[in-house]
Amino acid sequence: MDVRFRDVDPFNCWIWIRFADNPGQGEQGYVNTVFESLFFLGKLGAFNAENLQVHEEGADLSWMTYDSEGAEKSLPALMHNMGELEYQDDWARCWLDLGTSDGVALDVLINALHQLDKEVVEIAELVIGGVNDDWPVEEQADALFPLGNN
Repeated sequence: MDVRFRDVDPFNCWIWIRFADNPGQGEQGYVNTVFESLFFLGKLGAFNAENLQVHEEGADLSWMTYDSEGAEKSLPALMHNMGELEYQDDWARCWLDLGTSDGVALDVLINALHQLDKEVVEIAELVIGGVNDDWPVEEQADALFPLGNN
């Protein structure tokens, strides 16, 4: 799976997936679940790089002391909105308003899609940001910043 980044606007971000073949209903279900899971976690503030205490602790987590006060002091990192996944031939796309969530959200998405590519459906390409000339995007009703204001 090739991963490419284009112009990324976190408040108006299109994610594009090109499959090796047209995905079936079952394969689409897996892809939909990945995006829905990402969004629910993002909506709850899970992608907050300011509070990665366990990750920063390293390999030995035995008897780790978790700083709850420090966690409370970190700024919220909330994903705002997500559009429905759309499919057209061997392409899928999804609109996200990543809000104030950190780049760790995109890392998690990429990691999940890498595994999906290995086990479920062959993904030829993942493109984050920008638009495809052959599949025009519509302005999202829930967009915080309309397309014309990029």
